Amino acid sequence: MGKIVSFILCIVIGGISGMIAGKIMDSEGGMVRNIVLGIIGGVVGSFVLGLIGISGSGIIGGIVVSVFGACLLIFLGKKFL
Repeated sequence: MGKIVSFILCIVIGGISGMIAGKIMDSEGGMVRNIVLGIIGGVVGSFVLGLIGISGSGIIGGIVVSVFGACLLIFLGKKFL
């Protein structure tokens, strides 16, 4: 049961993060794209911020890291695509 709750929480955090990043970066995209960007952004943000010694803990920290990563992905997407 704990894995199901964690999975749902990951989807919710990803969706929130993707929507926030889309607003910050003025990016157009649907709900599914925002969720995917938020989830992948969490991985990218954790990696990049981990390189400089910063980590987020808890739900708020996860959202901040995911938003950072999603913004980075949107920026790179606009730059190269």
